Amino acid sequence: MQQALPYRTWLPVSTDRSSVLDDSPVGGLVDDGTSVEKKALENAVIVFGRRGCCMCHVVKRLLLGLGVNPAMYEVDEEDEVSVILELQRIGGGQGNDSKVQFPLVFIGGRLFGGLDRLMGTHISGELIPILKQAGALWL
Repeated sequence: MQQALPYRTWLPVSTDRSSVLDDSPVGGLVDDGTSVEKKALENAVIVFGRRGCCMCHVVKRLLLGLGVNPAMYEVDEEDEVSVILELQRIGGGQGNDSKVQFPLVFIGGRLFGGLDRLMGTHISGELIPILKQAGALWL
C-alpha cells in the first residue's frame, strides 16, 4: 500500500530579515551561486515555484504548448523565505500588502504575474505578442 507524502501548502514569512538571511546580501542564491534577480533578467521567460507544485507544471505546459521553453526554478522549503523576499524586492512596488505567491512568471526580465494572469492573458489573446516582444517566441 502506498503512503501519502506530507505537503506544505504555505510557509509563514518572517518580517525579521536578519533571522532569515543571516547577514548575507539581500536575496536568495540559486544553486549555481547567482542571485534570483540575475536569473530573472537572464532568461526571456522564467517560472519560480515550489518544488513539486502542480500549478507550476500547468504554467510550464501552457508555455510549452505555445512554443516557449521556459526556465524553471523550483524553490526548496528551506530557501523559500529568502527567495520570496527577493522576488518581492525585484517585483517592483506592487503595494505593501501584496503577497508573492508561487508560481510566479517573469517575462522579459519583468514580473508578469502568476497562473491567473498568465491564463487570463492567454485567453484574451494578448500573451503571444508579449512573448514575441520579450524574445521568447519567434513565430
